[in-house]
Amino acid sequence: MDRTLIMFKSPNLILAGFGALAKMGEEAENLEAKKALLVTDKGIVASGIAATVQKVLTDRKIGVDLFDQVIPDPDIACCQLCIEKAKAGRYDLIVGVGGGSSMDIASVTSALCTNPGGINDYFGVNLLKKQGIPTFLVATTAGTGAEVTPNAILTDTEAKLKKGIVSPYILPRAAVVDPELTLSMPSRVTSFTGMDALTHAIESYTSLNATPLTDMYAREAIRLIGHSLRTAVARGDRRNARYDMSIASLYAGISLANAGVGAVHALAYPLGGQFNVPHGIANGILLPHVMEFNAPGDVCKFAEVARLLGERVEHLAPVEAAFRSVSAVKNLMRDIDMPLTLTELGVPPSAIPEMAAASINVTRLMANNPRRMTAKDSEAAYAKAF
Repeated sequence: MDRTLIMFKSPNLILAGFGALAKMGEEAENLEAKKALLVTDKGIVASGIAATVQKVLTDRKIGVDLFDQVIPDPDIACCQLCIEKAKAGRYDLIVGVGGGSSMDIASVTSALCTNPGGINDYFGVNLLKKQGIPTFLVATTAGTGAEVTPNAILTDTEAKLKKGIVSPYILPRAAVVDPELTLSMPSRVTSFTGMDALTHAIESYTSLNATPLTDMYAREAIRLIGHSLRTAVARGDRRNARYDMSIASLYAGISLANAGVGAVHALAYPLGGQFNVPHGIANGILLPHVMEFNAPGDVCKFAEVARLLGERVEHLAPVEAAFRSVSAVKNLMRDIDMPLTLTELGVPPSAIPEMAAASINVTRLMANNPRRMTAKDSEAAYAKAF
């Protein structure tokens, strides 16, 4: 690794650990917020988490209105509805509560309340010109890391592709990661959000833009996930496992925010855009196949991934150790009952050429990949996932 300049982005404040949500109320009061828009989905409302967050704010004499129309892997139209509500309500704080979908909608809404034009004007990198309304992002899953990333992802239904708004202005005023909010998360959601976090950690660790600083976060995220994801899925009431997974997701998000991710995400985008495959599931299914392709590009780091996931690699040749990372991921996925193939999700093999062509065009991500991937390589990775 070259000894080059390290640039590091993060929210103004990170509140992490049991009790982080209660601390958020104090921070909102410090902002002198008077009226907040709580952005979430109907599942979070039904779980009672939205009411819990609302009470933290109202106890500080902050008025709260609710936007609960966020959908999984939200599209531009969903985001536009939230923007219109936010502009009409003249809020001085936006609080996104949920997984990546709710947090991304909150982030884009914040930015579009102060920047002119429409959503489509800002797909790309560093196109936002102004800071948005202050935003708090409250994670209720241990997977997306969206609370600490400068990226917001929306589905362009016309293009059948996920697109990103990437800007430091997407980062929130405060990221809130309270494992208490994950204790009731169903095992299936725990599985695919956990695999999402693992994908973030492995891809950012092996990214061409990785630095010694991002490596520290990524390595610890991989270790924690390898140690605790099985337990969090099998026994969701285990507070230690939930804590480990929440911190792992946070660390993986920090690493992602600064090192970027690669071909797994690029290949996952068409699956979400064309077939509505949930992002964490798409990442999980594709991860071992892209790792197998990428391992020759950074043998030492993939060997370290294997070790961090609990593989005994001390006496193996580096190349053999590197490919052990692939089997380690596959074994983990089986243990947490993740879908293993795209066939299980109803994706037709005939879609491979179109998806491969779309993935190669996600150049922002492909540029980070440790091994150059062509359209033919992308097709081969998809084919192995069936």
